[in-house]
Amino acid sequence: MESVRRYPSDLTDAEWEWMEAEAPRPNRRGRPLKHSRREMFNAIFYMARSGCSWRMLPKDLPPWQTVYGYFRKWGHLGLWLQWHHLFRELLRYQSGRAPTPTAAILDSQSVKTGDHAGQRGVDAGKKINGRKRHVLTDTLGLIILALVTPADVQDQDGAKRLLEPVLGGLRRLQVIWADSKYGVHWLIDWIKGLRPYGKLHLEVV
Repeated sequence: MESVRRYPSDLTDAEWEWMEAEAPRPNRRGRPLKHSRREMFNAIFYMARSGCSWRMLPKDLPPWQTVYGYFRKWGHLGLWLQWHHLFRELLRYQSGRAPTPTAAILDSQSVKTGDHAGQRGVDAGKKINGRKRHVLTDTLGLIILALVTPADVQDQDGAKRLLEPVLGGLRRLQVIWADSKYGVHWLIDWIKGLRPYGKLHLEVV
């Protein structure tokens, strides 16, 4: 029988079956867990989907301090990125594609932020004071990697910071499509130079 879902963001039984196989095992030492790992995921996904603050998590979810502790711990261990890559590859496989792409799309978007929102800058071209998200997706629109910077970071500089740590693990990637704002010689040459003996290039479309 399907477990009752209190919120739309709660994991279904099928989703939890996948997550349970990848989630860290509880430490057998120390005190027994008061809240299940599934409840931790449900609370984190509720916060992410609703946009509420940690302190405003509903009372029928685990205490926000405990949830936030797990969120940060799993982040420091690199598990969120690991799960993201795993499930993206699974979705590609289910769509009849190879797990890793041969083509990707690069773009950015500036968004306004409030005065309290930490680091921000002014995108002079779009007259936006806030942050900029630099995103690399596959041709299905699934995110490969994302980077958030102040909005005054140039698209080409953001692209270099975005791509540098990820391309080593995408050996099948052959072409990155981008619009004209990325068509500067130094970025095109830098991407070519990442694989002197392989086929990888930036194509402006």
